[in-house]
Amino acid sequence: MIEPLLRVEGLTKYYGTRLGCADVSFELWPGEVLAIVGESGSGKTTLLNSLSATLEPSSGRTLYRMRDEQWRNIYELSEAERRFLVRTDWGFVHQNPADGLRMNVSAGANVGERLMAVGDRHYGHIRETALDWLGRVEIAADRIDDQPRSFSGGMRQRLQIARNLVTGPRLVFMDEPTGGLDVSVQARLLDLLRGLVGELGLAAIVVTHDLAVARLLSHRMMVMKDGRVIEAGLTDRVLDDPREPYTQLLVSSILQV
Repeated sequence: MIEPLLRVEGLTKYYGTRLGCADVSFELWPGEVLAIVGESGSGKTTLLNSLSATLEPSSGRTLYRMRDEQWRNIYELSEAERRFLVRTDWGFVHQNPADGLRMNVSAGANVGERLMAVGDRHYGHIRETALDWLGRVEIAADRIDDQPRSFSGGMRQRLQIARNLVTGPRLVFMDEPTGGLDVSVQARLLDLLRGLVGELGLAAIVVTHDLAVARLLSHRMMVMKDGRVIEAGLTDRVLDDPREPYTQLLVSSILQV
């Protein structure tokens, strides 16, 4: 019997007296992509950072099914356990690639570091795997020794994706993965992401304000407003037949552009 990969129970985060997110509960299944959408200030980034253990919530639990099938509350993991999880079984694709890359080392080293984190010490194998992943994200092999600072924004984002996926994570967090890119670059990156997520059977949580990104990438969607989930369901259902006035407004604003 297939079990969820992630169980979120009553997750709440306050910054002093200001609410970040409130009483969020859901399950995420292997191979499922969940989009969290809403306007700036809706709480979606707070929720993502809490789910990825970047933030400690004020209350609630996030339970993750480890590779040994044991459920663990990620906020009760030791620092070493959490760090290993982040380096191996999880990925995090930042909106700004510079936040997810080491800009002063080569493209190959950026990918290879993740392999070394899971114990690979064979230089030839590391370089060969890095070359393979650069090819998979459409970066030419002759750029393997170039630093990311010499790459375009789209290339940096593709390199960040390779760095995150090379260890075969089961869960990837994405924070506005196409934000700040030209429309043509966005489309190419979205096609790449959709292909890789499907090929690898990844579970993913994608935060975006762009409903077109949510429709293309996700199976299910949660709409946030003022820190609370106000609507959730299959992505096509939410976008084609929104029930909440706020969601209807979001959808209509896109249609009017």
